[in-house]
Amino acid sequence: MHYRDAKQILSATNGMNIYRGCTHGCIYCDSRSSCYRFDHAFEDVEVKRNAPELLDLALRRKRRPCMIGTGSMTDPYLPLERTEKLMRRCLEVIDRHSCGVAILTKSDLVMRDIDLLQSIAQTSKAVVCTTLTTLDPALCAVIEPGVPSSQERAAMLKTMRRHGIRTGVWLCPILPFINDTEENLRGLLDLCFDAGVEMIMNFGMGVTLRDGNRQYFYAKLDAHFPGMKQRYIRAFGEAYQCPSPNERHLTEIFRSECRTRGILCEPEECFSWLMRYESRFDAAQMSLF
Repeated sequence: MHYRDAKQILSATNGMNIYRGCTHGCIYCDSRSSCYRFDHAFEDVEVKRNAPELLDLALRRKRRPCMIGTGSMTDPYLPLERTEKLMRRCLEVIDRHSCGVAILTKSDLVMRDIDLLQSIAQTSKAVVCTTLTTLDPALCAVIEPGVPSSQERAAMLKTMRRHGIRTGVWLCPILPFINDTEENLRGLLDLCFDAGVEMIMNFGMGVTLRDGNRQYFYAKLDAHFPGMKQRYIRAFGEAYQCPSPNERHLTEIFRSECRTRGILCEPEECFSWLMRYESRFDAAQMSLF
């Protein structure tokens, strides 16, 4: 890893990335794509050491509290967060400004900060989401080698719910010819339902590949799934979107199961729910009338 003093920490939509790069090693990671213009090795994580100070300054300038989203580009709970503690310090800032937070992470290290997430949830909304791709722990160790199993991540979400923190899942990617089976989908949905999540995000039953990301993914296919790269090339060529041949069937199951249980599942409604600021004080006032 290496340190950098960043110039700003919040995007125009209140997204935050305190690290740049990743050590999880997921073979499908879109953040490796050339369009993101990394000027350092992806595993040589850039640490924005002044992130908490920049966040405090940015929130001081806000006219009203808001939701802060983090994790869609780089997981805020990389192993180095154990010692750097930048995410914890940022949560302290968010709590101090009575803002809310929506976190996406594949790490159970987030449980270290349950105390702060509970405090945030007292005045606003604290949401923890994780990504789930496969029910098979052996396959998980191949395609997501640096993170806990799906079962462990689901257990983390269940713990969050018991502590009053709201939860969701990003059910993606569903890799064609690898984990795109009805058995896998239903098993993952059962984990979600048992954990009590409020939303399940899915962008289509398949995977997206672009320059940079594609080359890394194909190299890993050669290493772990002999012949699979050629199958992808025959099926998708250089296409960005690589849908599963089972996409229609799997999507029907996904939407039907979610709607039956009243779980948000369309990307637009999921994003709206995640980033909608909710004040417990306002809710208490409304209950008086």
